[in-house]
Order: sequence, then structure tokens, then C-alpha cells
Amino acid sequence: MGVGVYIVPIFLLVAFAMAFINRTAAFDDFVDGAKEGIISVKEIIPNLVGMIVGTKVFLASGILDTLAGMLAPVLGIFNIEAATLPLMILRPLSGAASLSFASELIQIHGPDSLVGRLASVIQGSSDTTLYIITIYFAAIGIRNMRYALNLGLLVDVVSLVLAGVFVSMFFG
Repeated sequence: MGVGVYIVPIFLLVAFAMAFINRTAAFDDFVDGAKEGIISVKEIIPNLVGMIVGTKVFLASGILDTLAGMLAPVLGIFNIEAATLPLMILRPLSGAASLSFASELIQIHGPDSLVGRLASVIQGSSDTTLYIITIYFAAIGIRNMRYALNLGLLVDVVSLVLAGVFVSMFFG
């Protein structure tokens, strides 16, 4: 067995030892933290459900295929394979949906293909901007998220374009 198996038990032992040494009520602090966690979950759940429902409606509506068809000519400018366009659209929305689509692309085209490598770089170099803004901003009570949304989506576009450029430069 590796050292990793012992990390959590050692952490808990050290935490309890520190609580004992400092004469703090560790269990009471734990219960207070659990109460705060439940309040946070209660505040986040509606936003999470809305994000999940919105993503499912987006995927089921067929808009993804329409957008892929419309944006395919632009992708050629940046040497981006058209097969990865749905992944580029899904990535800011949902980590699970984009990971599923990236896995499907890799199974179809192979991990060493240009599409497989591009899917891997996209998956690793961009983030789920809309998910982050929806969940984390709601958790801390930020209501005006316009600038964060604009900047986050701009960073997503830049990372997707650069993924296409660098993958085609290094592997094309």
C-alpha cells in the first residue's frame, strides 16, 4: 500500500490532537461547520438545478448541431477540427457533458489523432465558466456577475482558439 492510504487518517489524528492540545471543542466546531454547510447547500441547490435543467434543454433542443454547422467555416481559420466544435460549446456549460463528449471523440477518432489531441487540450485548458459563475457566485451572494461572465467567456474563446493553434502547430 502507498502512503496515500494513510493521509486522511493522519490528518484526522493531527486535527484531533491539535484540538486536544488547544483545549477546543472539536466536535462542537464540527457540528457548527456542518450547520453552515447545510445552509450553503440550501442556497446553492436552486442554482444547481437550474444549471442542470438548462444544460439538458440545450443539449436536447438541437441548437448544438445548428451552431456547429454555422461556426464550422470560422474554425478552419484557426485549424480547429469541426468535430470538436460541440465540445467547445459544451465546455463552458458543463464539465460532465464536455467530458462525456471528449471521451466519445477520443473513442471515435483515437487518442493520437488530431481530434483526440485537440479534445484533450480543450478539456484540460478551459473551464466550466457558466457553472462556476452560477454555483460559486450564488454561494457567496454575488448578484451582479456581468463583468465576470464577459471576461470568463472571453478567456474560454481565447483558450479554445489557442488550443486549436497549438495542437495544429505541435501535432498537425
